[in-house]
Amino acid sequence: MADVKMIATRESYGNALAELGKVNPNVVVLDADLAGATKTGVFKKAFPERFFDCGIAESNMVGIAAGLSTTGKIPFASSFAMFAAGRAFEQIRNSVGYPHLNVKICASHAGISVGEDGASHQCNEDIALMRTIPGMVVINPADDVEAKAAIFAAAEYVGPVYVRLGRLAVPVINDESTYKFELGKGVTMREGKDVTIIATGLMVARALDAAQQLAADGIDARVINIHTIKPIDKEIIVKAAKETGLIITAEEHNVIGGLYSAVTEVTSQEAPCKVVPVAVMDTFGKSGPAKELLEVFGLNAATIVEKVKANLK
Repeated sequence: MADVKMIATRESYGNALAELGKVNPNVVVLDADLAGATKTGVFKKAFPERFFDCGIAESNMVGIAAGLSTTGKIPFASSFAMFAAGRAFEQIRNSVGYPHLNVKICASHAGISVGEDGASHQCNEDIALMRTIPGMVVINPADDVEAKAAIFAAAEYVGPVYVRLGRLAVPVINDESTYKFELGKGVTMREGKDVTIIATGLMVARALDAAQQLAADGIDARVINIHTIKPIDKEIIVKAAKETGLIITAEEHNVIGGLYSAVTEVTSQEAPCKVVPVAVMDTFGKSGPAKELLEVFGLNAATIVEKVKANLK
């Protein structure tokens, strides 16, 4: 994969904000003293009068964002996922979700791939938390192209949105010239008839790698990218369940409350089939290099291949 471009989705976020700011004067950006890490500093440099550093006060930041939204502004509030989804959950629920305000919570440094910062900063529960808020849209882009498109889509959507972003550089798997982001629609990345791998975030590239390995063994794997976990694309999941009969979900998140839960909520009611998760298996993370941690926690193509072969009949 040496010739594949590698970009962290937090980088994509910063660049997308700067572009968005040029075409939408109502966009404002808030950060909690992490503009360098979340990459909102790119917007700050371009539009200093529309950037607000709220200090290390994430709950207050969300409250300010809520207030700004009532004046017609489109606030993008940013921090690490652990602080945005975790520390400020009450304010997101009561001040943004309950009145259904037009606030975008964009959380970087999600998941195990935070790396050396360790378990206290590796938020593997954020998707679960945000999915429980009525009316909240939850997006987890797979690469640079998808992340930038997701930010523009979030700005166009009227209502609360949570966007999950990563620290680790990931492969660019989409073609910017042809890619089209549709809120709530899954993307079939590869057709297949034997098994379906449904992935989200950085696990989409790993799912594609797994499908190539499986093809060498004569197993035809379909790969679906679910970038919008709420509202989820029920139609694409039901179709996959009926046509392949086995689904492997792949996510950099706790097995409880994330993609696996969202997919099984659909299949259990509309198309019962076996669904097997590749995820953080209800445990805390640990400190270490991001790429090594992904291997330690089995968030790789090899684990997906293993799960397919063990469950395929």
